[in-house]
Amino acid sequence: MNFAEKLQTAIDCNQSLLCVGLDPSAETLPSRFGSPRDLDELVQKCEIWLKEAIAHTKDAVCAYKPTLGFYTALGPPGMALLERILSRIPSEIPVILDAKHGDLNSSTLFARTIFDRWQVDAVTLSPYPGQDLAAPFLLYPDKAIFVLCHTSNPAAVSLQEFPRPQSPFYLHLVAEVQTWGTPEQVALEVGTAQPEALARVRAIAPERPLLLRSIWAEGSNLEQILAAGLNATGAGAIVPIPQDWLASPNLKALVAGLRETVNQVRIRLPHEVQACPVWLPDLPPGDRHPHADLILQLYDIGCILFGEYVQASGSIFPYYIDLRKIISNPQIFDKIINAYAEIVRGLKFDRIAGIPYGALPTATGLALKLNHPMIFPRKEVKAHGTRRLVEGNFNPGETVVVIDDILISGKSAIEGAQKLESTGLKVEDIVVFIDHEKGVKDRLQQAGYRAHSVLSISEIVKTLYDLGRIDRDQFDALNEGED
Repeated sequence: MNFAEKLQTAIDCNQSLLCVGLDPSAETLPSRFGSPRDLDELVQKCEIWLKEAIAHTKDAVCAYKPTLGFYTALGPPGMALLERILSRIPSEIPVILDAKHGDLNSSTLFARTIFDRWQVDAVTLSPYPGQDLAAPFLLYPDKAIFVLCHTSNPAAVSLQEFPRPQSPFYLHLVAEVQTWGTPEQVALEVGTAQPEALARVRAIAPERPLLLRSIWAEGSNLEQILAAGLNATGAGAIVPIPQDWLASPNLKALVAGLRETVNQVRIRLPHEVQACPVWLPDLPPGDRHPHADLILQLYDIGCILFGEYVQASGSIFPYYIDLRKIISNPQIFDKIINAYAEIVRGLKFDRIAGIPYGALPTATGLALKLNHPMIFPRKEVKAHGTRRLVEGNFNPGETVVVIDDILISGKSAIEGAQKLESTGLKVEDIVVFIDHEKGVKDRLQQAGYRAHSVLSISEIVKTLYDLGRIDRDQFDALNEGED
């Protein structure tokens, strides 16, 4: 059983997303233990206290999280205490060692110690050494890492929000970390009580488990935090209990109550909220594009890239649109399907046809949403089997609306429409998500087709600039690319 499976089993068994920190400290030791006279007495009393905390919470949590720094601060007795505490945690509940490890030279030895000797299930890492730091830990396929991407420390703002809050470094970090490994092995640690920041992380990393931190700041709203951090299934977030609760004689009742509160929120939240709404600047509604939130989300998850990119047509553009990522983010995919549907509902057709391969998921989603049958023209005809040019059931004479993703030259859309027509079908309308605005709609009209688009590249560029996602130089470069 790997970490992801073990975590999910604990969540299902205890019906809980809660995590308990097990941190020995004289400052947080309950007053009922008095004031320890020396180190040995402090370690002894912390051991009794933390073992009691495990006993009171083991049926109501999904993970335990000891912080390595508190144990190392106690010297050799503290490290011995850590091993004894780890031995008392039920084997079916995963342990996340909060180490924020960041030393590349000792990573291999450290990974061997925590995973082989201590048998913890996951560890937190610092991101700055890059993927090389993570590599020794990822050699253990049944273990996981949580990479710190955001902290609530006020002094960190100048780093994690560089170069500007609209396109902060921590979001770049989230995107980069996902290239290090699978969601089963590579997760994220997010310290914030701000739902907006958490939602932006979730939008870029819809499949990654999030270890939440610092959510109990004064004035924070648990329901908003959960709405931002949970994934589309109402899970995917590990929620810490307030650390000062461990000193309460009513710890068991407090944790049980919080578990119930979190579960009620998970059930009550509608799907759209669970799937993480994205923060938008406070602009008057009249000044904002109707699909502004969708444009921002596409930008945040890396579907809109800047630089010199060679297109399939051979042209070089100062940007690149990659819509293949949307199928991995159910919330954004659902918004795109709805945006297509707004256009398609106003057209007359019998069947929906998706152009391979990029538009096939979208056409499938539209067919399900609009309850219309779907077909598709093959990109290539196989020399075996039925050798069909068009897959799916249809009758000659029926009208088909063609769904494609992007209009650059219009070649793929026209070729697909002509394949459909060669079988006796009629094509009048072609609907795409993005029009690159290089006269392609006119080209399609000359070929006998009406072209419709959800967005144009100029609308995307203007929205990103107005909402601070791109600067003036990028705005001008993109506009020049449209000349």
